[in-house]
Amino acid sequence: MNAQRLPRSPRTGLQVLRTGLRALRTGLRGWGGVGAMAAVCALAVTFALLLPLTQSHGDGSTGTGGQGVARGIQAKVAAECENPQDQSPQPSSLDGKTIEAIKARKDPRLIVGVDQNSYRWGYRDPNGGKTAELEGFDIDLVHRIAKDILGDENAVKFKAIPTNQRIPALKDGRVDMIVRTMTITCDRVKEVAFSAPYFLTGQQVLAPKSSTIKGYDKTLAGKRICSGAGSTALELLRKDRAAKKAGVASADIETVVPSQLDCLVRLQLGQVDAVVTDSALAASQAAQDPTVELKGEAFTTDYYGVAVKKGANDLAARVNRILEQYRQDGGWQASYDKWLSPTLGTKSESAKPPVPRYK
Repeated sequence: MNAQRLPRSPRTGLQVLRTGLRALRTGLRGWGGVGAMAAVCALAVTFALLLPLTQSHGDGSTGTGGQGVARGIQAKVAAECENPQDQSPQPSSLDGKTIEAIKARKDPRLIVGVDQNSYRWGYRDPNGGKTAELEGFDIDLVHRIAKDILGDENAVKFKAIPTNQRIPALKDGRVDMIVRTMTITCDRVKEVAFSAPYFLTGQQVLAPKSSTIKGYDKTLAGKRICSGAGSTALELLRKDRAAKKAGVASADIETVVPSQLDCLVRLQLGQVDAVVTDSALAASQAAQDPTVELKGEAFTTDYYGVAVKKGANDLAARVNRILEQYRQDGGWQASYDKWLSPTLGTKSESAKPPVPRYK
């Protein structure tokens, strides 16, 4: 990550930053198969500024300071990011400027970027016909957020957003938030803000049952691997190949597709040998095609978060409050049991909501 110098000596600035962070933390303390799916498809969270870039009121931000200092601190935090999932703002039920703007619309609805092709996460039942509505684990969460903020769980405008368009869609203002199996990473927190984690996952390999591939190891040597554009998996594959990691060093990772489901179709057609993606998505894809299976164990620990535009701290804080209630009243568990337990089971670490951590 590209570190920027603070307006003081690097060593002294780093000490002050770390001291400030410690003080802050201490103080705040089955579907019908791939054929049906392919037909349907047509084949430091942004560090929520310690010092805001501009003074604001009612948006969940705190503190004062010059723009140069604020940007320097934010860049330094992002550069030293180790646990991006614990930098989200404290939960709040207040309406800030972002939420007020949503409510002031002529047609007050949340505009949410989602997936419509991820089985059990965000998808349309192919048996539902032309009027089939989006459903799944992520979709349940969107309805819960809309109900809390706007008083109507159906006050939502869904937009299907490809993996590589999630961040651009937020930056361009096309959506208010992204709820689309989006992993919280250090690189992403420099560009958007996240809620606290709402799901625990990890990267895993998906391949045909008959394949000699055993997992994310030397058995991938020389194999053709598919991954989604803009995905955490693709970033990891490129990093490990550059580092000459065993197996990945000689693998062909050039099959990059807009939607992760396209990887499953490529796998079925024999155009690739394996898919690397989030274990939660891989399990859902394996449920769609009985000829493929997960290989080896998950080899990373990742978390999904609700992404919002950088600076929309009031919206991130409100989502965190909603997530707290969602966990406490059993809504999260009921959604998991309905959508994900058939593929992920009831005893995995993912079967319970992750413990939230904030700045």
